[in-house]
Amino acid sequence: MKHKRLLHGLVLGLALLMVIGLGAQVRAQSITQGYKSAGDVQNGMIVHFKIGSAGTVEALNQKNELTMLGVVVSNTESPVSLSDTSQAQVYVATFGEYTVLVSTQNGPIKAGDRISMSSIDGIGMKTDNERQVILGKALQDFADSSNADGHVDLKGVGKVAIGRILVDVGVARNPGYSADAVPNVPTFLVKAARAVSSKPITALRLYSGLAILFVAILVAGMVLFAGARSGMSAVGRNPLAKKSIFKSMITVVLMALIIVSLGLVAVYLLLKI
Repeated sequence: MKHKRLLHGLVLGLALLMVIGLGAQVRAQSITQGYKSAGDVQNGMIVHFKIGSAGTVEALNQKNELTMLGVVVSNTESPVSLSDTSQAQVYVATFGEYTVLVSTQNGPIKAGDRISMSSIDGIGMKTDNERQVILGKALQDFADSSNADGHVDLKGVGKVAIGRILVDVGVARNPGYSADAVPNVPTFLVKAARAVSSKPITALRLYSGLAILFVAILVAGMVLFAGARSGMSAVGRNPLAKKSIFKSMITVVLMALIIVSLGLVAVYLLLKI
């Protein structure tokens, strides 16, 4: 009797473990949903609902990144798929580990990097602080040296590789997003520049403005140094000429202030116009 109870308990325990394991697997791969598609939509592409067409998905672009839905997958990749068999459909996963099309537009991808939309419709990339939404986290590396599916020439970027990697999908807000972000420029500089200009700020304009300001301050400093040195020499030669030397120093200080002011005006115009 004891052995029977022990065996019964073992069977129940194994059954419970199998149920838990199956539940974990289902959660890992989630449930996919079938939708009609518009345009060229392939497995691995990032999609969203087509504007004005409910129930139809299309490749997502950066302009509409806030409407990101998920990634297109094969109906065999998920244990449970919901669909309408009366019409051709694509299956979209919003949660789980799936293969995603990515590019090296923002540099090589390392496992753990967040993935967001690239400038190629439906294709992801390593995110930066300009992208508001992420698809999930990369579980594999991808670089130009990887086994890429192909290459694309992007204006202003050059040739980028496109391939497929496993991603832990889970659409969310990008925690690193900053509305004041400009590539390769410290955020505090961008904020200062945007306090002056309402136009888009580029790294070139910002650093050009800094260069102008630096030159103006340098010239003003040289003028002040030369004036102070000249004044001290004049006092040493003629102590009675202190009054005229003091007036001369005021003139030098005013010249330095004018030079710095002109520099500030030049920076303002550079950022404003």
